[in-house]
Amino acid sequence: MTDEQIVTLFWNKDERALRESEAAYGGWCRALAQRFVSVEDAQECWSDAMLRAWDAIPPERPAHLRAFLAKLTRNLALDRFRAYSAAKRGGGEGDAVLSELSEVLGGRETAETTVAAQELGEAVNCFVRSLPQREGNIFIRRCFFADTTAEIAKRYGMSEGSVKAMLSRTRKKLRTYLESEEYL
Repeated sequence: MTDEQIVTLFWNKDERALRESEAAYGGWCRALAQRFVSVEDAQECWSDAMLRAWDAIPPERPAHLRAFLAKLTRNLALDRFRAYSAAKRGGGEGDAVLSELSEVLGGRETAETTVAAQELGEAVNCFVRSLPQREGNIFIRRCFFADTTAEIAKRYGMSEGSVKAMLSRTRKKLRTYLESEEYL
């Protein structure tokens, strides 16, 4: 079933939308959530994301269902990650990603509260769109999907050291950009 057909099922409040979304994206979204939280919490995040999608469609009609569901699931997982300490729940790559972003945005509390602000999110999106495609994709793989540097290196046929260096340079560029836009 296509994304448009699934969205139409949501739009019509047809419960098949939930089954079709599970079949198409459930495993992928749970795996994304597991980068931040435990397996059990990832399942709960996916269930909560499905409820939010049910409530959001209509009036919203997402053009890219996979991205829409991934964003809902990821945000719920990040909320859970913040609520639990990494020691109690395992944490995964989430702790490393937040730590890397805090290099740009300041302390962890500042990073978590600032990143949540919609205006800053738009500025970061603008920055990422201005990057060369490969650099932007690598940055997104790390910061949105919480891929490890080893996974990114394998995906893009690079050494892990090259990925780390690129991400470091990109974070510095982001900091400079945010300073120039007076976000920092």
